[in-house]
Amino acid sequence: MNSKVSARQKIRYRIRKKISGSAQKPRLSVFRSNRDIYVQLIDDANGVTLAAASSKQADIAAQKVNKVEKSKLVGSAIAKKSEELGIKDVVFDRSGYIYHGRIKAVAEGAREGGLQF
Repeated sequence: MNSKVSARQKIRYRIRKKISGSAQKPRLSVFRSNRDIYVQLIDDANGVTLAAASSKQADIAAQKVNKVEKSKLVGSAIAKKSEELGIKDVVFDRSGYIYHGRIKAVAEGAREGGLQF
């Protein structure tokens, strides 16, 4: 396995030992591929995804902006969905990625949308 991928996987396991989400305070999990970014609100107690958003959604994909700006739009989209569910507090799970660039943009977009970490 690629050493970069395996190093991220180790970090991810270490993070997941410490944090978990509940129905009142779900985990905001981020996955970043080379092209797109995906976020989910996860209730780990029941093992269900409460809401999800990605840069593949029609309204976000249609915009001609760079990946960092799309990530910010994804963050605000998940904040809007969580507001509809009545969720204000979340636990941020960066999934082993460095808090920089697109991951930071998702967090900023979610915070501007009203989510509290």
